[in-house]
Amino acid sequence: MIPVIMSGGSGTRLWPLSRKNKPKQFLNLFGTSSLFQNTLTRLEGVPSLDAPIIVCNNEHRFMVAEQLHEINSNNATIILEPCARNTAPAIVVAALQAQSNGKDPLLLVLAADHVIHEQAAFHQAIVKAKTAAEQGKLVTFGIIPTSAHTGFGYIEAQEKNMISKVKGFVEKPDSETAKRYVDSGNYYWNSGMFMFKASTIIEELERLAPDILLSCQQALTQSKTDLDFIRLDKKEFETCPSDSLDYAVMEKTDKAVVIPLNAGWSDVGSWSSLWENHNKDQDNNVSIGDVTLENVTNSYIHSEHRLVSVLGLDNIIIVETPDVVMVASKDQAENIKIVVEQLQKQNRDEATMHRKGYRPWGYYDAIDSGERFQVKRISVNPGASLSLQLHHHRAEHWVVVKGIAEVTCGDKVTLLSENESTFIPVGVKHRLHNPGRVPVEIIEIQSGEYLGEDDIVRFDDVYNRA
Repeated sequence: MIPVIMSGGSGTRLWPLSRKNKPKQFLNLFGTSSLFQNTLTRLEGVPSLDAPIIVCNNEHRFMVAEQLHEINSNNATIILEPCARNTAPAIVVAALQAQSNGKDPLLLVLAADHVIHEQAAFHQAIVKAKTAAEQGKLVTFGIIPTSAHTGFGYIEAQEKNMISKVKGFVEKPDSETAKRYVDSGNYYWNSGMFMFKASTIIEELERLAPDILLSCQQALTQSKTDLDFIRLDKKEFETCPSDSLDYAVMEKTDKAVVIPLNAGWSDVGSWSSLWENHNKDQDNNVSIGDVTLENVTNSYIHSEHRLVSVLGLDNIIIVETPDVVMVASKDQAENIKIVVEQLQKQNRDEATMHRKGYRPWGYYDAIDSGERFQVKRISVNPGASLSLQLHHHRAEHWVVVKGIAEVTCGDKVTLLSENESTFIPVGVKHRLHNPGRVPVEIIEIQSGEYLGEDDIVRFDDVYNRA
């Protein structure tokens, strides 16, 4: 059995913690591991598991690789989508890749950003699903509903409380319809998790959505290996129709079965659901970070950067990051997408980017900026290097505050220790390398007429970036 982890989401419903450049699946929302890492580690103990296949977008490739390394999952296959095409193409590409060695494994398809609190119950459901999948069924996991939730799609089963043939899939209902579904006992929340043989899903796509299958076959056939990644052919993948697996296959096939799952599942799709899935204090609050509360109830307060003090409020969401403070009524928090859309129309970086930007060599933190200057704190991992590059519009001063930095500037290569500095003139090729065993930290002061990230001309890059 091969776990297939779909990790292409942007997670804007949890803005400002989750943004396009680091969406919720890569955040440590529960404890010290990310949702993506938890998705893999909760499979420990499931028998006969092979190395996972991860399907993600190009921008997140190094974040995926680093988080896999942190949990010692070093044999994963990472497939890069050049553009978003929904779940059906992502899953069929994984199925085709799984068959590339001549085998026909079972695929356990999971989203990278879900929470499952009861691991033992989840494992039991996987074992039951395996029997059905080996018999050629397309298994979907239906969550036993705990409320008449209007934010989920529903699966209608022919039989109650057992593995059952799927009678139908229904869209997100209104509250009255949702209550009727829950009261009936044979409707489940649609989790978007599946299990099937690779050959079974490919055969059904060939019958029900041959255009998707053909585009994916060509995109994978013409793919290129780039470091540890399989890079799908952009031209071919862009021709693929964008469709979910539910629409493309599950609603049309006669092989779909649903297995009930009661394991404390959540898709953490809103601030309210994040609050619901955390342990709370005696006043029903969730507080994370440097927070003081007085006469506050039923609220979620998250501080990343500074002290947040709250007095006399109920049913609110407060999220503080280094560059954004968001305050919302919990009842209105699902409308956060409207705020993000407004920021995007205003071309605000905060809509999609965090102040801290992650790179394959480490990260930078944009500390301050103004007219014709910008200050960043840069951390370079041991043995890592930035690309050999130049800038047409800015000069840079570097001050080493931790570790030893190897600096290439023009034809000169020098070593700088703590409290030493150097100057990089406009238009001069330069590179920063960490030759040591601890991270190197520098303060970078940029000055010039234009300071955008696109003013980078790369001549050599160990990470194969353009």
